[in-house]
Amino acid sequence: MIKLRIGVAAATASLLALTACGGSGAGDYDWKAAPDAGKIAEQGKELPTYGLAPDWANYGEVVKAFCAKNNATCEHKDTDMSSSEEIVRIDAEKDNPIATASDIGLMWGPVAEAKGVVPDYQPPSASKLKDWQKGKGGWVATFVGAPSFVVNTDKVKNPPKSWADLLKPEYKGQIATKNPASSGTGQAMIVAAAVANGGAVDNLAPAYDYFKKLKDSGNLSDVKMSEETLEKGEAPIQINYDFNGIAQKAALKEKNVNVSVIIPSDGSVWSPSGLIINKYNTKKGDFLKGFLEYVLSDEAQTLFAKFGARPIRALNGDLQVPAEAKANWLPDADYAPVKEIEITKINVESIVADWEAKVLA
Repeated sequence: MIKLRIGVAAATASLLALTACGGSGAGDYDWKAAPDAGKIAEQGKELPTYGLAPDWANYGEVVKAFCAKNNATCEHKDTDMSSSEEIVRIDAEKDNPIATASDIGLMWGPVAEAKGVVPDYQPPSASKLKDWQKGKGGWVATFVGAPSFVVNTDKVKNPPKSWADLLKPEYKGQIATKNPASSGTGQAMIVAAAVANGGAVDNLAPAYDYFKKLKDSGNLSDVKMSEETLEKGEAPIQINYDFNGIAQKAALKEKNVNVSVIIPSDGSVWSPSGLIINKYNTKKGDFLKGFLEYVLSDEAQTLFAKFGARPIRALNGDLQVPAEAKANWLPDADYAPVKEIEITKINVESIVADWEAKVLA
């Protein structure tokens, strides 16, 4: 599942809305109290989510496992959204909350917290995370991905191995990306390209210079990034998370389409995803507290690993992932160029402005 891409103008409007003060409180519900396990089954009959589809990093199995533990039926229905859309929608619906939880690019965690859409609740399992991997409440890192090149090698006989390679004329019109103005995946791509070109979390300028060159070269395509366009060769080179590429490689292999997932040799970054829970959905508060705790459990972290996503606790050295759960992973040696950074230091609003002004203009 690839998260929905929205236009730069819409994303900018969304982010401007996010600068407003947070909405009303969450009634009389006590978010600071421990969850009442006896209420989880009743509260978990229906589970509407935003941007947390069953085929996104194995969330389908994660949800089923948690619900089975708590005898909840969990009719899970997801609406695909970008990180910015999720936060805006949760806030807009605060008087009639619908969503329960959402997956976000972790740099959106502080945005959600500042907007006030997440509760003042931190699960005990969050103690296993580094300070920058969690908020004061309501959001935690879950797993990490590395921006990589996902290449249909039936269409591209000489796959790019580095960011520098992508500038070669032979890839004209072949490269698709997510929109950094609205997508956490696209923003992680910006950070990875910055680091690969001598930048850092507080210096993304090299990334904008790089993507300006890529755009001006004609190599950057306007084709939507998706498994379908990858398969058809409409966009045979896509910059995506490694775990998404691993899943697409397996799916397309069944259609006799050959795909390679390549970690750029000149650098990438570990970019965490996170889970936020909806402060306004107090009718499901105990379920949500329990679920926020569960995603950091050994069981849930291993389920993410089975998909190909690296559990955040494994990255932190706090979890040994069973060998069978790593069957879909790329070789460890491939990740030598990947760096860990405090990605929550990124100002997502500045990316919106800079992408438009320095790349699209």
